[in-house]
Parts: sequence; C-alpha cells; structure tokens
Amino acid sequence: MAYFLGLLAALVAFWFGNSGHYTPLMLGFAVASIGLTLVLSFRLGIVDREGAPYVRLPQLLRYYPWLAVEVVKANWVVIKACLRADLDITPTLTKIKTVCKTDLAKVTFANSITMTPGTVTVEIEGDKLLVHGLYENGTQPEAFIEMDQRCAVACDPKEVRA
Repeated sequence: MAYFLGLLAALVAFWFGNSGHYTPLMLGFAVASIGLTLVLSFRLGIVDREGAPYVRLPQLLRYYPWLAVEVVKANWVVIKACLRADLDITPTLTKIKTVCKTDLAKVTFANSITMTPGTVTVEIEGDKLLVHGLYENGTQPEAFIEMDQRCAVACDPKEVRA
C-alpha cells in the first residue's frame, strides 16, 4: 500500500509541477490520467519497491546532493581538458564490479556514472558495468567505490545490511 500511495503522490506532484493549468477541465484530465496510470500499473504488477521507489526518498535525497557535488567536480576536470592547448586525454574502457544488488540500484549507479562528465556507462551485465572514461586514472574501479557504496545505501538499504 505504501508503494501505491507513493506512486499516487509522485504522479500528482509530477502533474501539478509540469501542468501549470488548474481549470476544472484540466484537473479532470489530471484525475483521469493519474487514475488510468494507477490502474494500469496495478494490473501490470509493477507497483513494487522498484516500480515505485518513493519510500526510499529520504535515502535518495541524501545521495543526490553528494552526486551533484561529484558532477561539478567532474565538470571542472572536463572543462580543463577542453581548454588545454594539448589534448592529454587517455580514453579508457574498464569493467567495474558493483555491490548493488537490485536492478534499481544498478541503474542508479550506472546513470550516476553517466551523469558525471567524462564517463559513460556502456553496458550493465550482471554485477559488472563497462565504463568509458576520458582519463585512465579516473576510470579505474577504485575511483567508483564510494559512488557504488552510496548508491547501494540509497537504493538497497536492506541488502547492504545483510
């Protein structure tokens, strides 16, 4: 029930955040579209902890500010690389083993890597991610340990404790 209510709250917030129209007709469309989305989600059986991860909001709200700082730091590295007269990048592909257990945590980890300028997650296979980076020393598996652990805590809190 918590996942269902979390999905309802997220859909209502998303609709009101993006709509900007509050006439009775538009509110009726909102109720119909949100209701239809909830019914279809229930019928498809996707209202679970991965389909509606809003109960993890407190953990995710602690993770995203840290990620924002990492994105800014990586941006600075990429900007410096772009502004240098000589191009000193060393493009590298590396495999990273993750401690994340659920698909949600793995995807969050992979997207976090991709959001960080200079790195792109190319593939996820089992518990390994293939990552492309601009610099060899910044793409070593050790460079992603903290992000991996923070993702696991944010998305897999029960699995991390086990």
